[in-house]
Order: sequence, then C-alpha cells, then structure tokens
Amino acid sequence: MKSNNKKQIKKKNVSSGRIYVQATFNNTIITITDDNGNVIAWASAGGQGFKGARKATPYAAQTAMHAAIDKAKLHGFQEASVFVAGVGSGREQAVRSIGITGVRVMGIKDITPIPHNGVRRKKPRRV
Repeated sequence: MKSNNKKQIKKKNVSSGRIYVQATFNNTIITITDDNGNVIAWASAGGQGFKGARKATPYAAQTAMHAAIDKAKLHGFQEASVFVAGVGSGREQAVRSIGITGVRVMGIKDITPIPHNGVRRKKPRRV
C-alpha cells in the first residue's frame, strides 16, 4: 500500500520581505524571501508548465510571479522590495504583475551584474 506522506508546509508569519526576479533569455525565476534572506516561496516559468521558448515569454513570467506570491500569501506576505536581475523579456511583466496580486511594493532596484570588460561576448547571429 502506498502511504500518504505529503510534506507539511510550516506556516511562517512573514508580513514583509523581498522579491527577487531573475530574468534570463531562457527562463524567469521568482524567489520570495523574508528580510533576513530566508526563502519563503519560489516559482519559475518552467515550473508552471511552460517548455522551450515559451518559458522566456512575458506571460510565463507573469504566471510564475502569481504562483510565487500565492505561495507566499499563505505565510501572511503583504509588502515587498523588488530586486530585478537579468535582461530577459519577462522582467518588466513580472514586476508589473506584482501590483495585480495586491502586494504593496516598497521599492524596485535593478541588481543586474555589469561586467567591467569581463569575458568575451557571444558572436552575433547571422540570419
């Protein structure tokens, strides 16, 4: 017989925290933490059922944001500072969709790492 061992979700009482949006060319990953940096909830476009090139779309980023915030609201999440990293197409839509969910945004900061002449750039595509 199969035992019913579902993992219990411990309810944390977190009213404010941080939302990290990592928007790459292939996917968008959303991580919600408390003020100390402990992860409360996370979601990605790939985890929402999008595959291949559809993971990089703005709609997939919006869906991932809604999923992450819904998980965080189970812990009493209400207001957040937003940190955006990356250059993917989902970054703008992910930030816009925070307001739809009812979470109060305290501030938005871009933390995309900028190289000071680091590694060689990728060659441009010839189409």
